[in-house]
Amino acid sequence: MELPGLAFAVWMLICFYASVSGYPNGKVRAACTSMIPCHGSSPQLSPEHTITVNGTEFKPGDSIEVHLSGPVFEGFFIQARDAEHLESPALGSFMLADRRVSQLLTCAVSHTSKAKKKHIKVYWIAPGDAPKRVQFLATVVKKYKTFWVKIPGPIVSQPNALSPTTPLHATSEAVSTSHPASYLSKPFNASGCGRTKFCIRNPSNCDPESASCFFLSFQQERSSVFIEMSGPSEGYLAFALSHDQWMGGDDAYLCVGEDHRIHTITAYLKGRSPPVLDSENALEDVSWRLVDGLLQCSFRRSIRLPAYKGRFNLDASYYIFLADGEASEGGVIHKHHHQPLITNGMYNVTGLPQDIGGSRSPRLIKAHGALMFIAWVTTVSIGVIVARFFKPVWSHSFLFGKEMWFQVHRMLMLTTVMLTSISFVLPFIYRGGWSQQAGFHPYLGCTVMALAIFQPLMAGFRPSRHAPRRQLFNWFHWSTGTAARILAVVTMFLGMDLPALDLPDPWDTYTMIAFVTWHVGTDVLLEVHSYCLIRKVEVIEYDRVQILQSLTSAEAEGRLFKQIVLTIYVCGNIVFLIAFLAAINQI
Repeated sequence: MELPGLAFAVWMLICFYASVSGYPNGKVRAACTSMIPCHGSSPQLSPEHTITVNGTEFKPGDSIEVHLSGPVFEGFFIQARDAEHLESPALGSFMLADRRVSQLLTCAVSHTSKAKKKHIKVYWIAPGDAPKRVQFLATVVKKYKTFWVKIPGPIVSQPNALSPTTPLHATSEAVSTSHPASYLSKPFNASGCGRTKFCIRNPSNCDPESASCFFLSFQQERSSVFIEMSGPSEGYLAFALSHDQWMGGDDAYLCVGEDHRIHTITAYLKGRSPPVLDSENALEDVSWRLVDGLLQCSFRRSIRLPAYKGRFNLDASYYIFLADGEASEGGVIHKHHHQPLITNGMYNVTGLPQDIGGSRSPRLIKAHGALMFIAWVTTVSIGVIVARFFKPVWSHSFLFGKEMWFQVHRMLMLTTVMLTSISFVLPFIYRGGWSQQAGFHPYLGCTVMALAIFQPLMAGFRPSRHAPRRQLFNWFHWSTGTAARILAVVTMFLGMDLPALDLPDPWDTYTMIAFVTWHVGTDVLLEVHSYCLIRKVEVIEYDRVQILQSLTSAEAEGRLFKQIVLTIYVCGNIVFLIAFLAAINQI
């Protein structure tokens, strides 16, 4: 039963390794400067593909529609650079027209897979500090060793920057160059957090310029509060003020991407339904910025807004939610991918400035995950190894009147049942019942709980060692325990990616595969060692004295090896457990 698990783990690792050979997923950040793919061959000289745009002029914050087309190709890499200094770093940011075929990198836009394609459309957002003239460049990969580097594209210019000799390759009329004065020219910073403004950051103490930092700040200015919100999102960011840690009856503020702009909207949250958007907006000094997938917006609102129904007074204490998600055409927002960040307590954002964090997982769910990892990564795994391989090693050692291996096994298994039982009820307490949005996880969890309880009940009716039904009992006991452990691993796999916990991906998958491989590998090693030890005794000459001497020597050798393996195995399991608990703590 263990060997298929080992084969599965090895197969998964091979698949993951194979999937990153070359750059089929477009993660080519190493080529940001040279734009040369690491394919081990020289680029072609005569490009077959062309870049076109729908405008010749731009102002900071404008969007330019960029097209890449030509014969069928697999990969691409598009940048915008200073036309006067083409070796300079990439400029501006991109927005995607189709996330299925293109993705954002820190310096460009690239492909998502090796799927054949003939046309790509993206939108370039001009930065606030753009030079007078900007040129688009592209690298195109037709096949692995057939590619073109820095294919020259059209040059677009700021008004009054064109010269009579400026070459243009635009294919249609220019888009409107109107731009509101609300474009942020530079990202937010956290310099005043805890001193002049109230900040919420996730991860703790992260930099809002970072592509992985969720940031929310409040700074009181007389009778109003200036609010900044930032995070890695291409759809929307939102925060809400709430009287409890549940969605419903909350005052919400959303920054939503629509038509290559960011719109800031106030809303009211009613239960778990989509937010009810306000027809009137009570916000002032609205600004926004979208660079490399990092959405930032800022606005100001009065501390008290008696004329607007649903708006809370900002001089009171609330729980604060921070969420992100996707938005489709027309600015329609979709449910957030993972649990919103929620502060651990109620805070007054106009009170004493603080720099705090929050959690994307409720404490009860964190406890549920932690207890399950302790039970099914540590106690049950060690207990199984002890029962299977340490009967002969500790057969003459006793603890409280019973053989030591049995007492250790029983203690670890009862601990597993106790931890699983406590953990089992926590999600029901948190949800107030059954979760309809957790997929197969709760069903498998109930099955594991039932098997975990059935095991000690079955052990209570264990026949004596020489009873005829002892073999039947051993088979049932082993098969039930093995089924419980396999289902527990599958259940943990599913639970790690649920919105309420959502451990870092793909780290959680790799780590769980590594743990399964570690356990199965240790099990196989001890099985092979036991088999070799038996074969060593069987080939001894038929001399009674020599047999007894050899058996004594073999037992001593086997005992030392197994104890060393057990020590290493326990240390390894503790390392895996600490890794999972640390990940849960960081959520």
